[in-house]
Amino acid sequence: MTSASLQRQKLLWPMPLFIDVPYNDYQGKRMPDQSNGSNSEGPWSPKNRSNPNNLNTFFGQGRSPFGDIFPNGPPPLRTVIIAGAVILAALFAWSSYFTVPSDSIAVVQRFGKYSSEVPSGLHFKLPFGVDEATIVPIKRQLKQEFGFTTPGANDAYQTPTDGRLETEMVTGDLNAALVEWVLQYRISDPVKFLFEVREPRATLRYVSESVMREVVGDRTVDEVITIGRQEIESEALLKMQALSSKYAMGISIDQVQLKNINPPGPVQSSFNEVNQAQQEKERLINEARREYNKVIPLAEGEKDQRIREADGYRLKRVNEAEGDAARFTALYSEYKKASEVTRRRIYIETMQSVLPGIKSKIVVDQTTGSILPLLNLGGQKGSQP
Repeated sequence: MTSASLQRQKLLWPMPLFIDVPYNDYQGKRMPDQSNGSNSEGPWSPKNRSNPNNLNTFFGQGRSPFGDIFPNGPPPLRTVIIAGAVILAALFAWSSYFTVPSDSIAVVQRFGKYSSEVPSGLHFKLPFGVDEATIVPIKRQLKQEFGFTTPGANDAYQTPTDGRLETEMVTGDLNAALVEWVLQYRISDPVKFLFEVREPRATLRYVSESVMREVVGDRTVDEVITIGRQEIESEALLKMQALSSKYAMGISIDQVQLKNINPPGPVQSSFNEVNQAQQEKERLINEARREYNKVIPLAEGEKDQRIREADGYRLKRVNEAEGDAARFTALYSEYKKASEVTRRRIYIETMQSVLPGIKSKIVVDQTTGSILPLLNLGGQKGSQP
């Protein structure tokens, strides 16, 4: 063999063709030496490869991991097949049904694509991950809290991650306020809620915080803390619902309710004093209004009563005067017709109305010639004058 062929052989076979097996492999056993006709046995001997009891020996050895599980050897093939079929049937049954609560519906996806919506109750689906059902609580009122946490809340998006940062806001007059509020909402469209927006609950928190900062920033700190709470709630509700519809989150906002609104800690005492002064002012104004409402309506009622009494008296006197004038006019017309008779009748009627009111009556007749021309009309009946 020439030097060129030897060099070519080295390039084609860079690794050695034969590897020597150490003496300590396989518990000191070497491969049988076929050249000298030795009868020593090794792990690759034809006897060990063709022995059908090697599997039982493998399972029964203490060194094998299956020795403790199958101490009496491997189970029969039929038992293994039946056990596998039972396990497969159990997995099939466990993954083919699901239950939807009464306040929810389930959105079914087949291979990740939207398939249908199913109502509450027991339902079946294709097993092994072909169909996937997502429970959506559409009839339950959910809420998100900003600035505080209700004990026992299990919704990760209900409680704030950093309530201090969420509540710190700047008002329109460049003052600071700590605003806490609660957002109550429902899931109105499950499909949009699941597929239109990524993490709709987190998006709703961002929308709510942004809108509340905008609404608070349009008002003074006095309005935010005292008299502007209802207006802030109404305006924030409308703007949050508008943004929720614009982003197609499938969420309907029911209520926005402000909780505690406080100034920052360093100026808390000063704001408390201002609030106490404002409350004292409101109290005095309310007391003055109460006294005003107590006195003024009573005076106005008495005034109306006096006016009505005067009007009644005026009408009475006018009507009486008009009646007397009409009576006198009628009497005068009769007097002109028969003056003597009318004069006598008037005299008699006058006496009839006047005399009953006089207790002592004395009648003197000048034409009588007696010594005592007296008629005692006030005495008792049967008495002598």
